Amino acid sequence: MKVLRMLGRCIRDAFKSVFRNFSLSLASISCIAITLIIVAVSIVVSFNVDNFTEEIEKDLTIVVFVENDATEEEVENVRKEIESISEINKKEIVYKNKTQVKDEISNESDVFKTIMEDWNEEDNPLKDTFQVKVKDAEKIGKVAEKIKKIEKVSVVRYGEGIVEKMVSAFDTIRKITYIAVIALVLVTIFLIINTIKLTIFSRKREIGIMRLVGASNFTIKTPFIIEGMILGIIGSLVPIGLIIFGYPALYDKMDGYVFSKLIQMIPTTPFIYTSSAIVLVIGIIVGMIGSASAVRKYLKV
Repeated sequence: MKVLRMLGRCIRDAFKSVFRNFSLSLASISCIAITLIIVAVSIVVSFNVDNFTEEIEKDLTIVVFVENDATEEEVENVRKEIESISEINKKEIVYKNKTQVKDEISNESDVFKTIMEDWNEEDNPLKDTFQVKVKDAEKIGKVAEKIKKIEKVSVVRYGEGIVEKMVSAFDTIRKITYIAVIALVLVTIFLIINTIKLTIFSRKREIGIMRLVGASNFTIKTPFIIEGMILGIIGSLVPIGLIIFGYPALYDKMDGYVFSKLIQMIPTTPFIYTSSAIVLVIGIIVGMIGSASAVRKYLKV
């Protein structure tokens, strides 16, 4: 009970201090808000880039052509051999016989339709195919090599050369966005901590008086740490508002994609709440760390 009363008193003193030193608090809040806006934008961009690259990688497909003289039993054996490869998504294997392939191509173009409409089963030169997706896009080349060795497999195509470059580019983009977000968070922490330190420095006399009257380090530090948390929460409100109201507005304006429907944006919910929670946590942690590190200078810990 004593600890709870002490904590309640510290919270009360922290709120009083925020309003009593309003101009200094406002400076800290403004710094937190501005820097967290940059972090919020970086987080939104980073998550969307990561989502886009993942969606593209999921759509990367290996097309397996089966030899024309393969029997139904041999085609089924090809399927089983493909399914036995651990890197493949077994549920996403799609089989199309040459008649289905002909119908699909015919529906795509009137020219092809005119050419193919008189083809019967014997005249059809197309091949039965399996469309295969891998669990890890980086292993698509190795998986294709394994499939080529299966008996009665004629040709394997997956955009070799181009796909490897694309996967490498996506990996680079991911790393750049992650590094950018981490760097911005670190810069934000540095700026906010130094701003709060200036605020605490202006109140070093107040800390000195508290020490002279025999206040413990815990009693002195706790209100400042809670004050830093409050400043972090208030400073987070602006970037959180931008995420909650700005991102859905941008999503609607862009119709959910950037430049092309190939680059889909992340749906607004629950994304805006997850991003807001991250920003809020960063604001709270940075505010508390800033206050704790600043006040520690004036205490013998």
